[in-house]
Amino acid sequence: MVTIVIDGRKVKAKENSTILENTQELNIDIPTLCFHNDLSSFGACRLCMVEVNTNGKWQLATSCNTPVEDGMEIRTDSDRVQESRKLTAELLYYKYPTTEAVREVARKLGVQTPEEKGEGHDCILCGLCVRTCREIVGVSALTFQDRGRGRDIDEPKIEFDPNSCIGCGSCAYVCPTGYVQMESVGDKRIIWNKVFNMVACKVCGRFFAPEDQLKYISKETNVPFDKLTTCTNCR
Repeated sequence: MVTIVIDGRKVKAKENSTILENTQELNIDIPTLCFHNDLSSFGACRLCMVEVNTNGKWQLATSCNTPVEDGMEIRTDSDRVQESRKLTAELLYYKYPTTEAVREVARKLGVQTPEEKGEGHDCILCGLCVRTCREIVGVSALTFQDRGRGRDIDEPKIEFDPNSCIGCGSCAYVCPTGYVQMESVGDKRIIWNKVFNMVACKVCGRFFAPEDQLKYISKETNVPFDKLTTCTNCR
């Protein structure tokens, strides 16, 4: 355990835990659009900025991926922090003005936005879908393509590999803006413009899972495919 100070309050924190983890335990509200408790931190949205003092100098840092250190002092609501978050929210709103998730965060941080609900579903490059596919599902059908040397792209983007995708829909579930769309029609599921055949429960007949997903689970767990063709309601 290490001792840190958050907004003047001395607390004990686990070694290698992040600032955000500790502020959450104290019920301190810090905005974020790219963080999920079950996924690795990415620091993409830059909304979770705090001020940190480790060597006598206060500096801004992303709370989601900054590990605590013994003696660290943290400010979560200083004027500098508020200005940084508001500026980030303004930039996000400028780029994605019709996306409700962006509007909602912007409003909370003092940015004036239209009162009506935003109808846009932009990809804000939060990386949640990529991390979910890699870390939870384990198939890595989505990759984050960034700028940089050797990369022939003008803007960062999410790249989809249809040969790896099993149609589980986890990316659509975790997407904060609704950019990742999943549609189910009869015995088909459509996601990322790929069509998956759904399996009907052998008890109730309800289509409940993509065939590719059940085959993947069968392969990973050595459970026979036939044993997986009963939905959770009928087991």
